[in-house]
Amino acid sequence: MKQVNVGIIGTGWCGGIRAETCAMNPLVKDLHVAETRPERLAEIAAKTNAKTATADYREIIKRDDVDTIFISATPEALHYPMARECLNSGKHVFLEKPIALELHEADELNHLAKKNKLKFSIGYSQRFNPKFAYVKQSLTDGTLGKPVSALVSRHIGRGLGKKITGRSRLSPAAMEATHDLDFVMWCLQPAKPIRVYSTVNYGAMRESTGADVPDTQYITVTFDNGVSCVVCAGWSLPPAYPNFSMTWIEMIGTEGALIVDDTHRDTQLTTMKSGIVHPMSTMPGEPVAHTYAGPMAAETVHFIEAVACDRPVLVTGEEARQVMEVYIAADLSAERHEPVSLPLPESRPAVAAVR
Repeated sequence: MKQVNVGIIGTGWCGGIRAETCAMNPLVKDLHVAETRPERLAEIAAKTNAKTATADYREIIKRDDVDTIFISATPEALHYPMARECLNSGKHVFLEKPIALELHEADELNHLAKKNKLKFSIGYSQRFNPKFAYVKQSLTDGTLGKPVSALVSRHIGRGLGKKITGRSRLSPAAMEATHDLDFVMWCLQPAKPIRVYSTVNYGAMRESTGADVPDTQYITVTFDNGVSCVVCAGWSLPPAYPNFSMTWIEMIGTEGALIVDDTHRDTQLTTMKSGIVHPMSTMPGEPVAHTYAGPMAAETVHFIEAVACDRPVLVTGEEARQVMEVYIAADLSAERHEPVSLPLPESRPAVAAVR
């Protein structure tokens, strides 16, 4: 076991959780942060007692004493070039999803990590949500028997949806359903997805954003063991809805069924001023005093320990690449109005969004 020196690139909502978690971890010796907004840079540097605080992320990459980097930068088009720089510089990399915008970019990042013998993981944080982990455990230990079908529904509010779609033309499949595709594929391992069919709905987001943005995307994935799953995700909940994220899971097996309510209705606050609200969500998870409502802090600690103790990461780059192929297939299916078979051909039209 060794201490690690960590760099954080991007200190917004997710990056802030990463930085503050690293600052409290005894396995982290020195923390270095990069942020383009001066006010936020000063705030997070003061909170974390960062050794370096800079607007230029390359200053952190160039440091020989930094061995581990968390990339939480937006827009998402920055993920691949930043991760490539870090891996080429010999840094262990934790990268927020998506891994890249094109499959060949994901392939290059995975190749670099393997060639340089570096830890490389992608931010599919719901694997660290205890409710989601319980579903995985119930399949692994045989409680549910053999998997038969799965349904996952995830929705966020229009305010957050407008923020996401304002910086990226990526679809609900790529930005929201991606978490649940990863979750189902993780649960059903070693089964592989072989066919994808997807449709999209339009309405509320067109009115609120003035852009051709879909509200929701429905994705049916068929696996090589005969199991099918349905994943629905969107960002059209009314602005007054109290949670940033709500998820419902149904996992059916030959010996049982598991229903998971992750809609955060278990914590209800009633005040004279605001009436009834549900103040906490797990995606990404609000700070609550000394801890967080969501799984990102645990996910951050996991990667630090993977580097410091030379342990395997829970989410590999290869798994993230497979998830990416599925949501690209979903976007192609929605565009063509027909099922798409996997694996995708090497030469295919690029799909950055559902239009």
